[in-house]
Amino acid sequence: MRIISGKFRNTKLFIPPSKETRPLKDITKESIFNTLLHFKKLPFKFKNAKILDLYSGTGSFGLECLSRDASKVTFVENNKNALKILQKNIYKLNIEKKTSVIEYSVLNYLSNIDNFNYRVDLIFLDPPYKERNIFELIDSIIKANILKKNGIVVIHRNKKSKDNYPNNFKILDIRKYGASKIIYGNLAF
Repeated sequence: MRIISGKFRNTKLFIPPSKETRPLKDITKESIFNTLLHFKKLPFKFKNAKILDLYSGTGSFGLECLSRDASKVTFVENNKNALKILQKNIYKLNIEKKTSVIEYSVLNYLSNIDNFNYRVDLIFLDPPYKERNIFELIDSIIKANILKKNGIVVIHRNKKSKDNYPNNFKILDIRKYGASKIIYGNLAF
């Protein structure tokens, strides 16, 4: 696994030796970034963007954003082994000042977000494939009011998953890559 583009291009990232996490494959990650940059429904600029990487694992997505000039990434992960690898990747890239690492369950984090002092441009949501409560996750994002008005939510799911979403979550596009399904959406304010 590596950084695909930007100032850290081709930097190899540390990954956990076990199957505790499901790292985002390079081809899928590259497709997500190409869609965000070039799809007319999703005009997104990474420069100076603030990103929230939920279920961040080793941080591959958020680190790619920082490589493309995002100004800040907040990583939320509660797997201790993944957190150790994430910290190693952050130190390897020397980007500690542009990151916050939160060791917390995502749902608990979103429901206790009072001390989050800014809104984000992009949320990447990569829950375990077995996670069935996507509706509750998106609803928690809506209630936390942390996404900017034209912000984008990117969700990584198993392509066979049949998820329900709150009415005020607008799906802009769905793409499938191998066993993965990527849902792009925003919130109807």
